Amino acid sequence: MSVNKAILIGNLGRDPELRYTPSGKAVTTFPLATTERWTGQDGQKSESTTWHNVVAWGRQAEVIKEYLAKGRQVYIEGRIVNRSYDDKEGNKRYVSEVVVQNFQFIGGRGAAGADEKDFSQAPPEDAAPPAPDTSESDDDLPF
Repeated sequence: MSVNKAILIGNLGRDPELRYTPSGKAVTTFPLATTERWTGQDGQKSESTTWHNVVAWGRQAEVIKEYLAKGRQVYIEGRIVNRSYDDKEGNKRYVSEVVVQNFQFIGGRGAAGADEKDFSQAPPEDAAPPAPDTSESDDDLPF
């Protein structure tokens, strides 16, 4: 028996990017930040943020694009996928992603009634997410 499940509650690092595969299947990608906060023995408050690459397929992708934006909080359940690709310079890059299986809006505008909708939809097993856009710089990150 094996289990591959990620459960995340975090905030979108930028607006979701919606694209369509050549066959017409919707795919949305976005970064999700989860932050852990703690107080040390000396009373000093600290925090650590982890960024997750998130991918949603089909109707889920379209709903996420329509209702979520940078900074919005969301609950994500999904499976972890590791893959590699060659960047524009021909270097092999590795990426880990959480492929959405279920999600729920948390707080903010547009959240009313969201948990009444069924957003669960597993992506096809043979569907691979598109290569990430490597044109953006990590210099845009707030930390």
